[in-house]
Amino acid sequence: MRKSYTPEFKTQVVLEVLKEEKTMNVIASAHGIHVNQIRQWRNAFLEQMPKVFEKGNKKVEK
Repeated sequence: MRKSYTPEFKTQVVLEVLKEEKTMNVIASAHGIHVNQIRQWRNAFLEQMPKVFEKGNKKVEK
C-alpha cells in the first residue's frame, strides 16, 4: 500500500530542504521518505512557485 502525505507535510519537508541546513539524505532518513520522492516534491514546488505571483491570482490579492 502506498503512503500518502498531506500538502502541508510536503511543504514542510520541501522548505526544510530549501533551507540547506541539512542534506537531502538526512531529511529523507529523518522523515522515512526516499530521497527521490523529496527531490520530486522540491522540483514540483519550484516549478509552481512563479504562479503564486502571477497577475490575477485571487489568493495573493486578498
